[in-house]
Formats: sequence, C-alpha cells, structure tokens
Amino acid sequence: MATAGQVIRCKAAVAWEPRRPLTVEEVDVAPPKAHEVRVQVVSSGVCHTDVEYLYEAEKGMSFRPFPLVLGHESAGIVESVGPEVTKFCPGDHVIPLFLPYCGECERCRSVKTNLCRKNWANTQAGVLADGTSRISFKGKQIFQFLGISSFCQYTVVPETSLAKIRRDAPLDKVCLLGCGVSTGYGAAVKTAKVEEGSTCAVFGLGAVGLAAVMGCKAAKAKRIIGVDINPDKFEKARLFGATDCINPTDHRKPLHEVLAEMTCGGVDYALECVGSPTVMSEALESTTEDGGTCVIAGWTETEKMDVQVLKILMGRTLKGTYFGGWKSVVEVPQLVDEYMNQNLKLDEFITHNLPLDQINVAFDLLRNGKSIRTVIGLQDPQEEKL
Repeated sequence: MATAGQVIRCKAAVAWEPRRPLTVEEVDVAPPKAHEVRVQVVSSGVCHTDVEYLYEAEKGMSFRPFPLVLGHESAGIVESVGPEVTKFCPGDHVIPLFLPYCGECERCRSVKTNLCRKNWANTQAGVLADGTSRISFKGKQIFQFLGISSFCQYTVVPETSLAKIRRDAPLDKVCLLGCGVSTGYGAAVKTAKVEEGSTCAVFGLGAVGLAAVMGCKAAKAKRIIGVDINPDKFEKARLFGATDCINPTDHRKPLHEVLAEMTCGGVDYALECVGSPTVMSEALESTTEDGGTCVIAGWTETEKMDVQVLKILMGRTLKGTYFGGWKSVVEVPQLVDEYMNQNLKLDEFITHNLPLDQINVAFDLLRNGKSIRTVIGLQDPQEEKL
C-alpha cells in the first residue's frame, strides 16, 4: 500500500490517566517491525475489561502504565506487514487477539491448554516484542492495551496475535469474537463441556454471560437459568436460550439455596461471568455435589476467592477458562464460519453503534447497564477500502 513503511497519523481515544474520560487525539502509528502487522481497525467492541481498567484500575486488575490506548475486541484489514511476516498480506481481513498462538511451543501443541506465552509479558505491559509501543503522541510513547489498542484507527500487533478470516464476514459484527462472545460461548461448550439434558446456571448476563447461555443452548441443556441483578437483561437472555431468569435481590435466601430448590439439589453446570469472588463462591455452591462443575469466566486479576474445602471434597469441580479455551489464531476463524453459517449469534449482542468521538458515551452506557455491546466504528465508510 502507499502507506507501507511510513508513519501513519490517525485518530485514537487516549486514556491519559486512570478514572478520567478518554480524549480523541491525533497519534502517530509507526510501521511494523519484524514479525508484526499493521492493521486498519474498522470496528471495535467496548468490553467491560476496557471500562474496568480505566475506572477500576488496581481494584481487580494488575496495574498497566498510562497513557495508553484501550480496546482489544476488534476486526480490521491488514495495511502492511513487517519483515519476516509470511502468513499475512495487505488486504487480508483479520481479528487481533490478546491471546497469542505461536503454533510451536509446548502449550500450543497441547490439547489441554490454549495459554501460549509468545510475547505475553510484553503485551501485558503494553508494549511489543522489542519493549516499545508503535503508537505515539507528539513523540511520547502511548502504551498498547494488551498489545492491541483497538480504539485507534490503525494499530500494530504481533503476527502470532492475529487471526485471518474470510473476507465476506462483516467486520462490525465479527469483531465481537475478539473477546466477549468467544469467552462466554467457549466457557460452556469447550471448558465446561455442557452435556445434553443438563441443567445450567449462568451468573451475569452481560455479553460474556449471554454467550455462555448461547453455548448451553447449543449443547442442548434442558434448563438454563440466567442470573442477574438487572432484570432489564432477562428478555435478551431468553432470546439466547435462557429458560428461567432470576434476580438475587428478589430472594431472602442465599442464591445457591434458591437454585438448589429450583433444581432438586443444584445445577450440573454453573458459569460465572461477572468477575466477582463473591459471585464465584455462590456459583460453585449452586452446583450439585455429585459431580457439578463450576467454570469461572469472569475476569479479575488480583482478588481471591473463598472456597470451603468440603464443597470440593463432595465431588464438585472448579475450573477457570481464558478466552473460552479457544486456540485463538486457529479457532477464531472457525467461529466466524459458525456465524456466517447462522449457527452462532452476534448481531443480537449489539445494542449500540457509535463513532470514535462518542467513545465515552459507550463507556457510560456499559457502566450504567444500558448496553450489552456497543460497536465503535473507527473508519469513515469511504475509507474502508484497503
């Protein structure tokens, strides 16, 4: 492309410090270095992790340096590639991924885990393999959230953190597979391995929780109980497959006792999609003691969960999942195919579409429980032509 090898000046929503609204600035995005790809970001979902990091930094997440550009759930088009990149070329449609897949390490070759650690420490710290970011403002380095920074019209990511997808997939829909939908759906079908005819409870009916409900339905669970303190989400949960919805604040008893009464002893599978240690404990206790499984999909990095040992000794299983257990680069394109074949919902998660200059509105909608997913459009329609 004409811009290959050059610095690109474009717009980005910059977080200058914690607990302050983002500001849209003109930033410089440097060309990709070896094993890196520069992507024109077309669409980006606004995820709870972005909001919580900005407004709840250090309360449940490890500290990452500011200033930074948030955003990690996106889709775009390859603008240019760096030296030694062989799997991508300009014009490819891609989904950047916060979880890498190198395909060579022991973890990538294992069927037991998806936790590749290629460039992991650096991307968690907001930089790429050489210890620097490719985004800057007036010569000052701007850190890249999780190595991605999709609230920027262009970004540079490692080639091992990028999935090539089919060109006919709508980027403003499949961007959701970069985080929330993949995580919740995989928590049910890949990590929990929900069985046909089972009973399930999903705690938290945001995007991750609704995707978990969708996964339970796909697995043919006979009863799927959605749990949330916001009853406005119940209608949407039923759309995705919930058979029952309950609000914990409507009951005097602990929620696990309510669920035990509803299911004659507890659910077969509980999926925690909130990221609250208190809810995690409640989810575990809601499972049946004769083989119940609790999967933690909600995100928190620093808090501790209180588990009574007896609850495990009686036969329960407690598991965690990261990105739903998917081998990111390999399996995300398969999820795109599932959507295109109408076997996976995405459109139904999207409650708002907003331009980049309304990013703070999108954050407020999510913080106030008024949205499931807002998709931010980063390019003018006439610019989506790479």
